[in-house]
Amino acid sequence: MTIHAKNFIAGEWVESKDHTQDLNPSNTKDVVGEYPRASAVDAERAIAAAKAAFPAWSRSSIQERHDILKRIGDEILARKDELGKMLSREEGKTLVEGVGETVRAAQIFLFFSGEVLRLAGEKIPSTRPGVDVEITREPLGVIGIITPWNFPIAIPAWKIAPALAYGNCVVFKPADLVPGTAHALSEIIAKAGMPAGVFNLVMGRGSVVGEAMLKSKDITAISFTGSVATGRKIAATCVESSPMKKVQLEMGGKNPLVVLDDADLKTAVEASVNGAFFSTGQRCTASSRLIVTKGIHDKFVDALAERMKTLVIDDALKAGTHIGPVVDQSQLDQNLSYLKIGQDEGAKLKAGGELLNRNTPGFYMAPALFTGVNNKMRVAREEIFGPVATVIAAKDYEEALSIANDTDFGLSSGICTTSLKHASHFKRNSEAGMVMVNLPTAGVDYHVPFGGRKGSSYGPREQGRYAQEMYTVVKTAYTLP
Repeated sequence: MTIHAKNFIAGEWVESKDHTQDLNPSNTKDVVGEYPRASAVDAERAIAAAKAAFPAWSRSSIQERHDILKRIGDEILARKDELGKMLSREEGKTLVEGVGETVRAAQIFLFFSGEVLRLAGEKIPSTRPGVDVEITREPLGVIGIITPWNFPIAIPAWKIAPALAYGNCVVFKPADLVPGTAHALSEIIAKAGMPAGVFNLVMGRGSVVGEAMLKSKDITAISFTGSVATGRKIAATCVESSPMKKVQLEMGGKNPLVVLDDADLKTAVEASVNGAFFSTGQRCTASSRLIVTKGIHDKFVDALAERMKTLVIDDALKAGTHIGPVVDQSQLDQNLSYLKIGQDEGAKLKAGGELLNRNTPGFYMAPALFTGVNNKMRVAREEIFGPVATVIAAKDYEEALSIANDTDFGLSSGICTTSLKHASHFKRNSEAGMVMVNLPTAGVDYHVPFGGRKGSSYGPREQGRYAQEMYTVVKTAYTLP
């Protein structure tokens, strides 16, 4: 039976006049469901409901918030296989990855259920005799949350969970491409005992729902993950709005993985395969630039090309699949256009890149590896967001580091080496928000900060205890007893 979904506004499931079909990228004949496309009026109703719910929720007990968030986390964990299958079916990442992402979402809610009980402030002496000073954190108000399609449950979780934990109300707009997972998550949240209006789901186009959120005077802050162009527009609009909105942006990367002559070859190859190609390369932390020093360059390229031959690209739900399809035709077309751009620029397509036919119609392509790339080429500077990696040769560590930092992005970086000296120097001097040593650039923990520098991120970090910097405001109070 095809799912016919509704939006969740003011504690009720609300029908929409317009719907869109959610298709399985592994099998485009498979309709996951029909999901609403909300109007601006729907978005405004959700914002009004959140505003009305905020006074009571912001002053609710920490025990109530803990209990609700824990119920959400427990329910996600109990249904990880079902939710993971839904995620893989609509987004295209493998079932193993889909279930893994679902578990991570549960862990995020459980982490923030604990953080609620650890809320703290400071009481310190004033410079003035007899005066007490208290420093506390308070919730902001109504948070507009706009999420991308590549992590349909983890990214919503790491925005929604802290927003609710710190006493804010939420209006959630998921990506139009992956409404099914967002709807399933919202059903769990709705059943967890949340007061009406505290959490609202409004599915639809960014140009309609997102625009209404940006224009609303009752939205206090926006947390967005997506493209650089959209992020810049959101930032400008939030600053120009009255009152000004707090903003948090995650906008992608062009992440380097440096491979030095002294690296363990197998470790370097596996880190590159995982970082560049798993999740079909559709990760903002993907290793899209492999910067390899001359002593190991040829061995590394040959070993990586051989390893790529062993990868199974097939239906995301099929056992044994390593890499699923690209999310949709538009993304596939973009990937293929960059293959042409790279070759026109003079890069050599060392391996992969061809379209693949499987038992079901889908958006299948073989991961692609370019060699002979220099860091000025578009394929080395622009985020492709697909299973396409470039190899850039460097004469030594110093040149490799310089190339790694020569980018408009600064999300994640990595180095493969057995040298403690070089590993330590790279951690200190890499211009990225997250640095990996002998690990893929993609793959992070849920209890530590996530975010980057330069064009990758703007505003407070996400995840872990640092999330409070986004979802709370500091108040300093003076008292003369």
